[in-house]
Amino acid sequence: MAFLTIDNLNCFYGNVQSLWDINLRVEEGEVVALLGANGAGKTTLLNTITGIIKPASGSIAFMGSSILDLTTSAIVSMGVAYLPESGRLFNEMTIQENLEMGAYSKENWGRKKASLARVYDLFPKLAERRRQLARTLSGGEKQMLAMGRAIMSDPKICLFDELSYGLAPIMVNEVFRIVKMLQQEGITILLVEQNVNQSLEIASRAYVLENGRVALSGDSSSLMEDDYIKRAYLGM
Repeated sequence: MAFLTIDNLNCFYGNVQSLWDINLRVEEGEVVALLGANGAGKTTLLNTITGIIKPASGSIAFMGSSILDLTTSAIVSMGVAYLPESGRLFNEMTIQENLEMGAYSKENWGRKKASLARVYDLFPKLAERRRQLARTLSGGEKQMLAMGRAIMSDPKICLFDELSYGLAPIMVNEVFRIVKMLQQEGITILLVEQNVNQSLEIASRAYVLENGRVALSGDSSSLMEDDYIKRAYLGM
């Protein structure tokens, strides 16, 4: 059984259906990309995995256990970390205080010191400025802080939503480098992105969502050569 398994998932916003019969697999240790334009349903899917949205039908299992009836807090405690688009930091708190919020559970709080050391090793700039308010950081630094806060929960899988959005090209490269480092540390990653080219370069497999449906899926190398992907997403 896959690490994360989604079968025949259907979701609604009021009377409007937003996801249609979604089937998706993520194996342990993989980076899997979830691609698509704005409004395709990518964020809705992440919100459903984490219990923020309850589906109308279908199933979601993590490590072999259903998580459909669990609270978001319980899903996080199982080892699922979610970094929403734009990070949603606590702007009037320091870098270190924001990181500590990622270890809010009793279990994670007990290993807070080791988790902080891990994050500061990944992001040395955050260590140098740990007493600085989050609102004073650049866009790239804020994204690093948001990633660090997600790691503080000692996750087994990270759900990253639009990590590269609004970042300068040099910071985009850095963010994707960190994603690869996290995979090498043993963290499984589901990466929601509009940056199709770089996503396919680091992911082993990918799913393309269009209008709430899986339009294409496959290994990244095959999708990179797909004529439709080239025209619609790579400008080729």
